[in-house]
Amino acid sequence: MSTLDSRLNAVRPDLADLRLKSIVDAPRYANGSPRQVSAPIAAVRREPHTAATQITQALMGEACRVFETREGWAWVQLDADHYVGYIAEDALSAATAEPSHRVAVVSTFIYPAPNIKAQPVTPVPLNAKIAVAGREGKFAALKNGGFVFAAHLKMVAEVEHDFVAVCELFQNVPYLWGGKSSAGLDCSGLVQLSLEAAGMACPRDTDMQERALGRPLHLGDLDSLQRGDLVFWNGHVGVMANASDLIHANGHHMSVAREPLSDAVARIKASYGEITSLKRL
Repeated sequence: MSTLDSRLNAVRPDLADLRLKSIVDAPRYANGSPRQVSAPIAAVRREPHTAATQITQALMGEACRVFETREGWAWVQLDADHYVGYIAEDALSAATAEPSHRVAVVSTFIYPAPNIKAQPVTPVPLNAKIAVAGREGKFAALKNGGFVFAAHLKMVAEVEHDFVAVCELFQNVPYLWGGKSSAGLDCSGLVQLSLEAAGMACPRDTDMQERALGRPLHLGDLDSLQRGDLVFWNGHVGVMANASDLIHANGHHMSVAREPLSDAVARIKASYGEITSLKRL
């Protein structure tokens, strides 16, 4: 078996992505079938059962490829960040619709009618992508049915100009391993979600982000950090809100917190060690 990163390549001992056939030996290969996430938020799990660790989340409108379905679970690779895992089959749709808009607030609702009192409502998170068919008053009518308050949407190509301002929207949101929404998120999920809202591609996990994002700063430059700089530890990442304050989803506060970087450095040293890198986008 190849040493390819199984987080980013659909490789198992018994099955692999057909596109990897030239570099991976496997008993079986699958070409994969295109699917789209139809649930507002779909847990992506390490193994195909509900008690398995959530490794990330896929949001409504995301495209993926399904390599196998079995007993209600789909083994998938997400198109956007290439993450691989298991999603409940009923959270996916074979009928794909090209998204026209994205949710541009931390959370909004899909209503069954263009009326704020209509029930039941379906919550959908920031960066969820939807296909809009038209407009009814203050509501956008969706191609797949339902209505969203139009002011909560932006065209897919319309991005935020300050990804740190997006991070700040999530202050006090609870910490959730693998999470990517206002219902809960983790440190790298906060960074990915915020950068994607600003139109910047971002890998999922902290080690991937540390390798891929920005240009390195000297580790002795803590006094010259600025808004938007990324601070990495082994297994953790935070975003500078200004020259002295860090925003990060963390297990100490069990939430997204803003605190002096000096406080975070002193505390985190006991769990993660010293800062491993500073990056400027």
